[in-house]
Amino acid sequence: MLKRNRSLLDIDRDHLIHPVTSFHGHEARGATFLESGKGMWVKDRDGNELLDAFAGLWCVNVGYGQESIVEAAAEQMRRLPYATGYFHFGSEPAVKLAERLVQLAPSSLTRVFFTLGGSDAVDSAVRYITHYWNAVGKPTKKHYIALERGYHGSSSTGAGLTALANFHRLFDLPRPWQHHIPSPYPYRSDLGDDAAAIIARSVAQFQAKVDELGGPDNVAAFFCEPIQGSGGVIVPPKGWLKAMRDACRDLDILFLADEVITGFGRTGPLFACEQEEVEPDLMTVAKGLTAGYAPMGAVLMSEEIYQGIAEAAKGADVIGHGFTYSGHPVSAAVGLEVIRLYTEGGILANGQARAEDFAAELESLADHPLVGDVRGRGLLGAIELVADKQQKSRFDPSLKLPDRLFKQGYANGVIFRAFGDNIIGLAPALCCNAAEMALIFQRIRKTLDDLLDAPDVRAALA
Repeated sequence: MLKRNRSLLDIDRDHLIHPVTSFHGHEARGATFLESGKGMWVKDRDGNELLDAFAGLWCVNVGYGQESIVEAAAEQMRRLPYATGYFHFGSEPAVKLAERLVQLAPSSLTRVFFTLGGSDAVDSAVRYITHYWNAVGKPTKKHYIALERGYHGSSSTGAGLTALANFHRLFDLPRPWQHHIPSPYPYRSDLGDDAAAIIARSVAQFQAKVDELGGPDNVAAFFCEPIQGSGGVIVPPKGWLKAMRDACRDLDILFLADEVITGFGRTGPLFACEQEEVEPDLMTVAKGLTAGYAPMGAVLMSEEIYQGIAEAAKGADVIGHGFTYSGHPVSAAVGLEVIRLYTEGGILANGQARAEDFAAELESLADHPLVGDVRGRGLLGAIELVADKQQKSRFDPSLKLPDRLFKQGYANGVIFRAFGDNIIGLAPALCCNAAEMALIFQRIRKTLDDLLDAPDVRAALA
């Protein structure tokens, strides 16, 4: 029986399941309610104003409160709030957005399937890849390879390609056909700063895994993020992405670039693949596609894959994959306006202009007693905390630094991601100005100083 006169906080505890949380831990802590946002700033129910240095969840790339996006959504809702893509129906926003994505994406990608976000984009890609290899007469290609520390969503399929322990524990994952090779993690590599050696080792590890699985005739695809996001913002050496793409091509294995986080200006260009002139067979996108203003993701695929699937269908056989909200007209209208803001509204150019400030501010924290490594590209970065700079040893989990970091950062007026292995993740909106960028790092340094003042943390330092 429902209780009356309860606070919003109590209702949240009793009924709402939050993503990626400890259920009882959340009940004990309670929710933090955000009420409004403008530009780089959000305000909570208590009136605290905070700099959002993580763009919501890597997604609010254009900042909060962009009125032109609100107007585009409202106008589409008035005109046509829903249109199915089934039964050969279409809507103007979805068609125009597909065309715009093909114009902007790597030239190898000519077809677009819309999803609700990144997780179901990964699932859709797996289904299409499986269908493709069966359709072209190579049904033994069933194994998938991804990276340790990689993130490819939290659905039943994608969470197995994800290589983070909490997404596997008690979920019976990964599946027997899902495999992982070591991440190209320069800071934690015994090869040091030798980029060529790190790249060569990754290629060799990939080829060894293919051999272990019985050769390329058994391997369907390799999935990777150009920069690993939820695994701790792992930035591989330049040239790594192209080398892995080339290895896949040599072995007749499909190469999927998961640009859910890196897409839409996050690393500098519109897509991270552009930085190494990589043309993937498939690409998944979401987050920055609508800047978080409405749910939407997409799978972009090559003409070869599309035609391989299409030509194997006999007569009017349908390809049995689709979603009720695929190509939702309101989300598509939002996506079109967000892309206009990137390309014509100066948002992409501003993000590129701020990247130099971001890199310099990251580097300025390298001398902090708690900091072992700083890394990033564009407006995507990380600060890795260590107990011993020489040995690169991590702090004991009993210190619960991630929770303490986030709480102290919040108290200092800045929001960032605090990963479980004491890595601070940063992804400020592309609309960030120079003063806001400086303020983000002032508040992060104060947060680190506050943490260093804690006797147990100071005692844990080598």
